[in-house]
Amino acid sequence: MISSDVRHAIARAIADEGLGPADPGLRPTGAPGQYASSVAFASGEQPRPLAARVAARLEGAGDIARAEVTGPGFITVTVTPEALAALPGRIVAAGVACAASVALRGVPIQTPPAGDPLAEATWEKARAALAAQLTARLAAAAGATAALPEGVERTVSSPPPLQLAPGGGATVRYPGQRQAPAAGRPPQETDLARAVAYAGADAVRFSLARAAPGRPVGIDRQLIARHVLGNPAYAVRYAHARAASGVRWAANSRPTTLGRPAVPQHPLAHQAELVLLDALSWLPERVAMAARRGRPDEFARYLEELASATVAALICVGYPANAGVPGTDRLSMAKAARTGLAAGLGLLGVDAPDRL
Repeated sequence: MISSDVRHAIARAIADEGLGPADPGLRPTGAPGQYASSVAFASGEQPRPLAARVAARLEGAGDIARAEVTGPGFITVTVTPEALAALPGRIVAAGVACAASVALRGVPIQTPPAGDPLAEATWEKARAALAAQLTARLAAAAGATAALPEGVERTVSSPPPLQLAPGGGATVRYPGQRQAPAAGRPPQETDLARAVAYAGADAVRFSLARAAPGRPVGIDRQLIARHVLGNPAYAVRYAHARAASGVRWAANSRPTTLGRPAVPQHPLAHQAELVLLDALSWLPERVAMAARRGRPDEFARYLEELASATVAALICVGYPANAGVPGTDRLSMAKAARTGLAAGLGLLGVDAPDRL
């Protein structure tokens, strides 16, 4: 969500300079809370002086702590620690809409054909069909529009809302998502159908979603059925369940003083927590980026990174019962991770269980 704030702040600064809209192409720098443009700012003049003026407008605006010019005209924005600290509360308040943005507002996208990708005859056809559907779904979350045959445009239908259960589970059924076969009607005996029967539709769907285009699709049904963190099809869903477990644990074990949560006066930031906050801050931007590039596999791999950061933050040694940065605590961190992962998995049409 913070990445969207930075995008909007840059857009305002560019407009204040009298320039037309420009996509800054935000990318991570590796430092939590830092967002760098991958596009040099230029408008008929040397880009570095222009970038310096834009950076000056950004400096100190809202939650921006610093705005620096790098290279020939790139800008690196660093947000305040308080902005990162407030992120869990914002994510929880937004629910699964935390993945939404308007980054692709007005961008047309073709509506993919309906149908169940997992019912295709081959892995390659299934990957292509699923990629087309997921690209449209990600674009919808980023505010894109779909062109109808008559030339009329309409907003792409947003994915149906997820319902978060008290324990953290999220379930949604999208059009085209595989349904259980009717009684007496076994699925078609293809390698794909056998994989679904063996590993489950969610494992197959996630594995197909992360398959990169232009390469042969090689998915081993025995590997994607394994309940180990080295299996991405399991690891992301496990991270959601782990976060849901963290919500239950933290809600029952927070130290209190006179009935109120005990909050340290000067809590220290744990690096694993900062990494998780930074990964969560990129959620809507990574949705838009994957849709813009037509690469839902990149979004699936981002969810793998988010899952890894979630597990690391929630099991790190010495993780305090309360905040790692001012204004956050373990309960809100677990809730935010659960919500972000549920939103991401929901966009892929994969179940987000609260227990595994």
